[in-house]
Amino acid sequence: MHARTEGRTWTGSGLKFAGLGHYYPRHLRRHDGEVTVGGRTYPPEAAAELGVRSLHVADEDETLEFMAVQAARNALENADRGAADVDLVVLANWTDRQWIPEIAPGVAAALGAHGALAFDVCGACTGFVHGMQTAASMLTAHPGWKRAVVVAADRFTRRARPGTRGQLVFGDAAGAVVLEKGDPDDPSGLLDSVLDCDASEADTVAARAPEGFLRPKPELIDLAVRSSLRVADNVLDRNGLKTSDIDWLVPHPGNNAIHAGVRDGLDLPVEKFLTNFADRGNTGCASIPIALSEFTQSGVLSSGDLVLSTAVGSGWYYGGLLYRL
Repeated sequence: MHARTEGRTWTGSGLKFAGLGHYYPRHLRRHDGEVTVGGRTYPPEAAAELGVRSLHVADEDETLEFMAVQAARNALENADRGAADVDLVVLANWTDRQWIPEIAPGVAAALGAHGALAFDVCGACTGFVHGMQTAASMLTAHPGWKRAVVVAADRFTRRARPGTRGQLVFGDAAGAVVLEKGDPDDPSGLLDSVLDCDASEADTVAARAPEGFLRPKPELIDLAVRSSLRVADNVLDRNGLKTSDIDWLVPHPGNNAIHAGVRDGLDLPVEKFLTNFADRGNTGCASIPIALSEFTQSGVLSSGDLVLSTAVGSGWYYGGLLYRL
């Protein structure tokens, strides 16, 4: 029997990041000159100010389900695991919600994970945190279950109101993690997770019918910074850590102003703040897993690195994950 450390949700659970995967749509839109999108032409300095050099835009055949399947397949291949051995598929998504059926069962079927329980979660841009925490809870609760695939996918470009600068920031992508039970004495893997909600701030950012375009309020940046710092302080305190103890902060990126506020608030060296925001934009709930997959493949992230990921999203949700790769 392995007792858990007080305040650390998953320490000693044996839950490991067995595989990582991502999918980027075929069309990469570069912002190295004038950019015309949604009937508006933006000068080069507009994209430079926002900090996004390029982003991916999904074609019509690159549906949410298609992107999620590609990312999940890549994660399973990276883990050297077969879909038939998957017990659970959790899909996080907010940009392409539908009535019924949920999208996750279609993802599981396309993967060949026919025996897996599959369902969707939302949580806006905290969706990956929500999905990981849900999967960890269910794997822990079911002694016979061993493996989950957590996918986060958003087509954020479709939620940018034409004529707004969101068109220069919001990108499309899917990322996935194979979460697997392993040796509880292994110090790596998922160590802690938190997810909280401040309902009084639920309307700070919204996307409502019929268009579903994002509508942020001016106070969004300040709220996002405060919430991100609250998550980071909470997770570090629960685990007896200081900012200097973590190797990387891999957050859900919002924009340059939020990034600067979080770095300053944590007194975090800029070289420890790791996102692919400049090349991929803000990809909603997919932003954390695509960064983990991309930077692991490139060798920036290494086995044994201690990583903190924070995320905020409409609801108002704020949460985070602490893990050792």
